[in-house]
Amino acid sequence: QVQLVESGGGLVQAGGSLRLSCASNVRIASHEMMAWFRRTPGKEPEFVASISWRSDVMDYLESVRGRFTITRDTAKNMIFLQMDSLEPEDTAVYLCAKGINNDVYRRRPDWWDSWGQGTQVTVSS
Repeated sequence: QVQLVESGGGLVQAGGSLRLSCASNVRIASHEMMAWFRRTPGKEPEFVASISWRSDVMDYLESVRGRFTITRDTAKNMIFLQMDSLEPEDTAVYLCAKGINNDVYRRRPDWWDSWGQGTQVTVSS
């Protein structure tokens, strides 16, 4: 059974930085990709960033492009999200996801087959 465990969330002031980590207990295959979503109360999870495992192709939500960076460690089956210039609007539970690589559906939360429990990120103004 796949388990994804996120860490690194916390409370930070606007303009600050955080680095999130996600560890998988299984090897990520070359035809798969990993992603970060975020969830706020009463809303569907929102796509934040994704990275393909084989080719390292990345995709970002427009509002985080230039502020967030997704990276991967293929040897450790981990992904990271470096978040800089954080804004109060970034406050959410950040979730890690794993799924089959797909350029069309990767921003849809229903595409992904495995999810972590999430880590809370709170940005104060």
